[in-house]
Amino acid sequence: MRRWEADLARATYGVRTVEALRQVLERWMLRRRKPLTFRMTQVLTGHGCFGEYLHRVAQRETEPVCHDCGEARDTAQHVLEQCPRWSRQRHDLVAVLGGVDLSLPSVVNAMLGSDGAWAAVASFCETVMSQREAEERNREDHPLAEPIRRRRTGVRRRRYLARLQAPP
Repeated sequence: MRRWEADLARATYGVRTVEALRQVLERWMLRRRKPLTFRMTQVLTGHGCFGEYLHRVAQRETEPVCHDCGEARDTAQHVLEQCPRWSRQRHDLVAVLGGVDLSLPSVVNAMLGSDGAWAAVASFCETVMSQREAEERNREDHPLAEPIRRRRTGVRRRRYLARLQAPP
C-alpha cells in the first residue's frame, strides 16, 4: 500500500481520480462485494462520452462542448455536478448520499460508506452514461456528421459503410 501511495503521489495523468482515491485508498482496496461497472469507471476517470475526453483524447470532437447544455467544457465532473440535463438523476443521487457535495472525493467517500450509496452512484452512472452513449452513436450515424466523428473502425464502422453502399 505504501508503494502504491508513493506511485499515486507522483501521478501526472488521471489526477482527478487519483486525488479522490488517495484519500481512501486502503478502504477502497478492502471494499467487499462492490464491483465497479463500466459506466461507473467512465464517470470516475472521465474517460467516456464527455466532450473533453472526445476532443482531447479520442480526437473525435472539434470542441469539448456539452451537447446537453452548451457548457464550454463537458467533463465527467460537469455531468456529475452541474449539467441541467441530469438534475433529476442528480437529485435522486444526492438524496441517497445524504446531501454531500458532488466533488469526486466526496462521492467516492460516500460510496465506500454504504451499499446504498454505492448502488445510487452505480445507478446514476448507468442511467446517464447509457443515454449519453446512445446519443453519441446517433451523432456518429447522422448523415451530416463531421468526418472526424466517422473514423471508427471495427464492427460499427463496417455496418456504417455497408449502409452507405446499400442500394436505396
